[in-house]
Amino acid sequence: MSQMTAVEIRSPGTPFEVVMREIPAPGPNRVRIRVQACGICHSDVFVKEGYWPGLQYPRVTGHEVAGVVDEVGAGVTAWKKGQRVGVGWHGGHCGQCDPCRRGDFMGCRYFQVTGFQEDGGYAQYMIAKSEAVAAIPDALSPVEAAPILCAGVTTFNSLRHSDAVAGDLVAVQGLGGLGHLGIQFASRMGFHTVAIGRGKDKEPLALKLGAARYLDTDSMDVAKELTSLGGASVILATAPDSKAMSALIDGLGVGGQLLVVGASADPITVTPIQLIGGRRSIRGWPSGTARDSEDTLNFCALTGIRPMVETLPLEQAAAGYERMLSGKARFRVVLTVN
Repeated sequence: MSQMTAVEIRSPGTPFEVVMREIPAPGPNRVRIRVQACGICHSDVFVKEGYWPGLQYPRVTGHEVAGVVDEVGAGVTAWKKGQRVGVGWHGGHCGQCDPCRRGDFMGCRYFQVTGFQEDGGYAQYMIAKSEAVAAIPDALSPVEAAPILCAGVTTFNSLRHSDAVAGDLVAVQGLGGLGHLGIQFASRMGFHTVAIGRGKDKEPLALKLGAARYLDTDSMDVAKELTSLGGASVILATAPDSKAMSALIDGLGVGGQLLVVGASADPITVTPIQLIGGRRSIRGWPSGTARDSEDTLNFCALTGIRPMVETLPLEQAAAGYERMLSGKARFRVVLTVN
């Protein structure tokens, strides 16, 4: 049997290890993908450190996967060998629980995350469920497509399902891996886009990405500034800092929504009075299905939106992961696979 290179986590908290494994064969309703690129996401920490319940090890993680269909299993009709595809956070759903029967596959009671319950994209090949696969348009390279399959679909999908309409004031908190894409999406969707970050040095980038204005939390009360602009219809909170999110709530306009996509374990602090008077709300949003990923990829191809990335070879996954964790990455680290 032929072998492949993979980067595995032997047990929770242990270092990444470059190993040789047998190339897996796809079972029924599954495809084998020859991986060309895989983004490193902060959520990979759940597998690396064992924070996600019920995981089995050793495990190959990675859920921002771009590649080519290498082989299809029995019963697969939607995909063919040689097709350019990707896989994101959505790794599969049961199709039979109540949420699935209502078409809410992200709410599936048995929802699978790519690279969590089964092996993901830190390898030369991976197996994916047919319903988790998204087609990649020719306009996007594998390195460009990979981060869009998590960071991209999360910000795009949350904004398009918000209550904001074209012309509304939408603020994007954070200019990191999620935020730099959120600003581009908000601008291209026709929102009056305001970027929020720490430090004056980030202003040129925010404006280049499409923000009409940049607000520096180090030098101003951003909530008051947003109020003076009429209040935000949506504040897309991308930086995983609950204290910073809490400080923005008073900047929401009437009916405004704090839309949370930056994952933090700390509580967001808000009083009922802050919510009641202005009919404000706080809402979370998780990624999206494979169909949502396709919409996001196609929107990027149509509008010219691209992630800003650093690349490393697969064998340097440990170094890429540490660069992501340190916050030094500008803005997504993508592993390239030969």
